[in-house]
Amino acid sequence: MADQPGTDTAGVGSGSLQPTQSPGFVHRVREGWRTLAFGRVAYLLESGVAKVGLGIVLFWVIIAILAPVLAPYPPNDTTGAFKAPPSPAHIMGTDLLGRDVLSRLLYGSRPILVLAPLSVLCAVAAGIVLGLTSGYFGGRVDDVIMRLLDALMAFPTLLLYMVIIAAVGASALNVIIAIAFGGTPGIARVVRSLVLDVRNREFVQAARLRGESPFYIMFREILPNCMGPVVVDACLRIGYAAFAIGTLGFLGLGMPPPDPDWGRMVAEGRQHITSGPWMVIFPSLAISSLVVGLNLFADGISESSHRI
Repeated sequence: MADQPGTDTAGVGSGSLQPTQSPGFVHRVREGWRTLAFGRVAYLLESGVAKVGLGIVLFWVIIAILAPVLAPYPPNDTTGAFKAPPSPAHIMGTDLLGRDVLSRLLYGSRPILVLAPLSVLCAVAAGIVLGLTSGYFGGRVDDVIMRLLDALMAFPTLLLYMVIIAAVGASALNVIIAIAFGGTPGIARVVRSLVLDVRNREFVQAARLRGESPFYIMFREILPNCMGPVVVDACLRIGYAAFAIGTLGFLGLGMPPPDPDWGRMVAEGRQHITSGPWMVIFPSLAISSLVVGLNLFADGISESSHRI
C-alpha cells in the first residue's frame, strides 16, 4: 500500500515546524481504503477463483441466516427414528439420538461462521498492538515481545488450542480466546516487519520532530500504511480458523452439547460410519466446502493485492 503521509514535510529544516493544512486522519484512511477496496472489488469480479469462493461462503451465510426457516425440525429434538437412513421425512437421515441431521447441519453453520471471523478479529487487534509496539520502539522492548511470541509459536497450534480450552472449559467464548491466542504471534510478526519498513520514512520523522507522542505516530501515521497486507493475512486466517473450530468440535472442545457443532457431529458418527455413513459424510462435506470457499476467496484477495 502506498505511503499516505499525514503531514507536509516541506517546512522541515526551516527553523520552525508548523503543522500544515492536510486532510484529517479519518479522511485519509477512508480515501485510502476506498481506492484499495474499489481496485480489489474490480479484480475480484474478474477472478473466477474468487467468484467461486465468494459463492460458497455466501451460500453458507444465507443458510445460517435462514436456518430457522429451512430446518424441518428443531435441531435438538428427538424425532423417534434412531439412526434412520436418508428418506423423504429425513433428507439426510437421523443420528444416534434420533435428531434430524439436516436440521443440525443448518444450525451448525451459525457458530462456525461467527466464531471464525471473531477469533481472527481479536487476533488481529492483539497482533497490531504487539507488532506496532515491538517494531516502533525496537531494542529491549522488541526483544522481550518477540521472545514471548516465539515461545508461543514453539507450541503446535492445535496443542495450544487444546491446552487453553481444557484449562478454561469448552464454550463459544473460550474457542474465540484460544484461536485468537494462537493466531496473535503470526499477525504480530507481520505487523512488526511492516513497521520496521515504515518507521524511518520522512512523514514519520516529521511527526517526531513536531513532538507527537509515540501513540499518535504508531496509530495515526504508521498503522494506516500497514493495513493492506494485514487485511490480506487476516482473510487467509479465517479459513484456518474455521478448520480449527471444526477440529476442536471433533475433539469435544468446541460448542458444548447439545448445540449442533459440525465437528462434534462427525465425532459422534465416526464409530458408526459403516452402518450410518450419512452421520459423518454430510457434516464433513459442510466443513470441507466452507474451508475451501474461504481459502479460494482469500486467495483472490491476496492476488488482487499484488495487482493494485
